Amino acid sequence: MAIVTLQEIKEQLSFTDDIGSVDDALLDRKIHAAQNHVERLLGFKIEETFGGVDQDPIPPLLVEAVSQLAAWWYENRETAGEASREAPFGVREMITEYREFTF
Repeated sequence: MAIVTLQEIKEQLSFTDDIGSVDDALLDRKIHAAQNHVERLLGFKIEETFGGVDQDPIPPLLVEAVSQLAAWWYENRETAGEASREAPFGVREMITEYREFTF
């Protein structure tokens, strides 16, 4: 399960109700891909570390990192020049705050 819901990513993208569910499957893939990317950079699975019984809640900063990355990938999926850039400003820094290892 993802730490960001479909409704939350739609809010991140400022979707209005008239858009409906036309891109729900695409958005769901972007959410899961973004969370997978963040977890690979962290070196652990977010939901195995946070949010469970006797665990700290999922940090809002990690939710924001997944949200920003998923939204950015969605918005830039057809822009060749933009899509080749690194992740949005600040996402890597958000992830680094919780990473358990350094290079």
